[in-house]
Amino acid sequence: MAEQLAADVQTPIGFRVICSETYWKRITTIKHPAMRDRLEDVRKTLAEPDEVRRSVSDSTVFLFHRQVAPRWICAVVKRADDIGYLLTAYPADKIKQGEVVWTK
Repeated sequence: MAEQLAADVQTPIGFRVICSETYWKRITTIKHPAMRDRLEDVRKTLAEPDEVRRSVSDSTVFLFHRQVAPRWICAVVKRADDIGYLLTAYPADKIKQGEVVWTK
C-alpha cells in the first residue's frame, strides 16, 4: 500500500510537490520543530508563493518563499522531472539567495 501524503501540491512553476506523512514528521520533529503545526502554511507557500528562487548550490533545488508576517516560510524542494520532493521547510527572517525564477 502506498504511503499517505502530507502534501501533494501543484506549484505555479509547472510541477507538483509531494511529501509523505513519514517525511513530514521527520521535518517537524528532527529538522525544524517550529514547523510542527504549519503544514497548511507550507502547502500554501508551495501553491501560492510570493517568490521562488533556484538554489545557488543545486540547480534542481527551488526555494519557495511566502510571507507570514513578521517572517517568511521557506519550503525547499528538489525537482526530478515533473515532480518535486519537499526537502525541508522552516521560518526565515529574509528571502534566501538564488536566481529568481518566479514572483507573485
